[in-house]
Amino acid sequence: MTSFWSIWVIVLTITCLALIFGLLLWNLKNYTGVKEGESCGHEFDGIEELNNPLPKWWTIMFFATFVWSVFYLAAYPGLGNWEGLFKWTSSNQGVTSLTESKEAVIAAQENGERVQLDAEYRAAEDRFGPIFKEFASKDIETLVTDAKALEIGQRLFSQNCAQCHGSDARGGTGFPNLADNDWLYGGTPDKIKETILNGRVAAMPGWKDALGEQGIKEMTAYVLSLSGRKVNQKDADAGQAKFAMCAACHGMDGKGSVAHNLPFGAPNLTDNIWLYGGSQRAVEDTLAHGRQGVMPAWKDILGEDKVHLLTAYVYSLSHNSAAQ
Repeated sequence: MTSFWSIWVIVLTITCLALIFGLLLWNLKNYTGVKEGESCGHEFDGIEELNNPLPKWWTIMFFATFVWSVFYLAAYPGLGNWEGLFKWTSSNQGVTSLTESKEAVIAAQENGERVQLDAEYRAAEDRFGPIFKEFASKDIETLVTDAKALEIGQRLFSQNCAQCHGSDARGGTGFPNLADNDWLYGGTPDKIKETILNGRVAAMPGWKDALGEQGIKEMTAYVLSLSGRKVNQKDADAGQAKFAMCAACHGMDGKGSVAHNLPFGAPNLTDNIWLYGGSQRAVEDTLAHGRQGVMPAWKDILGEDKVHLLTAYVYSLSHNSAAQ
């Protein structure tokens, strides 16, 4: 905050504390003119008001609270721009990327700052790191049969992956279903781990300018026909004549990258499984404008040991019926 507001908060806080302290002192003295324990002359419904002082425990508690508040404001940040004597903060503020976060952690350690979140991360790593390391020493097929490993993997999935793929891992529009056997980049343990570690970036170009409106309509008809859909055959034939421009990724048979061992992640167009929707309108939109889906990389966020466990859980969703 600006210097003006910082000073305003400091002055206002100190003034309030001074008033509270003065009020506590004022209540310790008898200003009524009536001796302690005697009646103040007020009675209501048979209840008489006596001039009794505050209980000692209550007075002590008030003063202890006041002393604690002074200590807290001096030791920790919160009083305007005051950083606190202990150089404590809840987290590294202002970071906008993982790189900045790592740099902030190093800077805090070098400056002797006490960052609570960093300390909790270190404590968690010291406690749970060996557990993840032990699981990471086992191969994926072994972990798939380990109930404890899958339980931990499921928690990792819920914390980091469910936002896109859903809590049941069945995905949604634009987010793959991980519980079936349809994999854009391969469903083997190694390929799944590679995907989670390094992420994926899709690059389906838009063809509106190249094909025009009629061309998009014809290509849509042919693409839908590949999965057995009933279409206008004239449009489908015209679309087939243009399909060579798509074959580099999807193959001439339309069965996609996995069937042809290609690295592009191009979907199989013959199985009637559609990541962005299989209606005529959805397919037309995909062809016209393209798709640029992004799967983030988790290597630097979770680390390889956790990714190994996460891979086992994801692999189990479509390869181990007992785990579902």
